Amino acid sequence: MLWSDPENEPPKELRDMQEMLRRLGIFMALAMVLAMIVVGLR
Repeated sequence: MLWSDPENEPPKELRDMQEMLRRLGIFMALAMVLAMIVVGLR
């Protein structure tokens, strides 16, 4: 390891992709819960 090595940080596109996937995962989980409630009420 040299002192001049860049920080071990993923590029912006990768970070944006991870953020989008995280939001999509949360959205999917909420949609599943909502679907379970709707099916349970029928």
